[in-house]
Amino acid sequence: MSTVTEARTEQVVLTPPSRWRGLLRRHLAMPAVLAVVLLGTYLWVRSADLDDIERRSLNADYLLRTVGEHVTLTALTTVLVVAIAGGGGILLTRRSMRWLAPFATGLANIGQATPAIGLLVLLSIFFGIGFSTALIGLVAYSVLPVLQNTIVGINQVDRHLIEAGRGIGMSPFAVLVRIELPLAVPVILAGVRTALVLAVGVATLATFIDAGGLGAMIVTGIKLQRETVLVTGAVLTATLALTLDWLGGVISDLLRPRGLD
Repeated sequence: MSTVTEARTEQVVLTPPSRWRGLLRRHLAMPAVLAVVLLGTYLWVRSADLDDIERRSLNADYLLRTVGEHVTLTALTTVLVVAIAGGGGILLTRRSMRWLAPFATGLANIGQATPAIGLLVLLSIFFGIGFSTALIGLVAYSVLPVLQNTIVGINQVDRHLIEAGRGIGMSPFAVLVRIELPLAVPVILAGVRTALVLAVGVATLATFIDAGGLGAMIVTGIKLQRETVLVTGAVLTATLALTLDWLGGVISDLLRPRGLD
């Protein structure tokens, strides 16, 4: 009996559940839905009787250029937001800097409380129109979720774990990197996902200050009453936002500590 029990125990240990299988089950639906939506939009546009204006707005080169501009603006915004808000959030959780957290959060909240188009227009008055002004506006608009979630995520780590790390001789930096940040990753990445979706949406307004992006297609469709151009621009924007949110979810699950699965 003892031998059979040991064999079963060994089999259980040697065949743990696959984490990748769980990831596929949780995250396979969204790419499939987005692929169907894009295919349906493509077939609808392909079957439509397009005039010259629609053909110019819906050719492959123009679509790739506008999507590229949108992705570039969103990606740079995300990098800057993570560096500024993530790094700032870590500093604001240190004992000597915690008193500044309410002021920093309030300042970040001003950027998001201001209407996006109003913020971009105000910035264009001081910095002129163009890509860099749009980037500043998007960073100001997207910084709050990452800053808040970084502070909340680190502050909610069990103090007993931190004291245990210090008790075995870990430096404050080692405690931050090996205990606090890994346990705060799910909360921090939730803020990054929110910032990504905000950046994609607000980036459509960058066209009003000559910064390009998919907003140009939407504005063209509205101004010239071209439904195919308008719908295509809106579908591509929504698809990009949902794709980035999906990627954020996958990365969050991959980086989540095993004990929190």
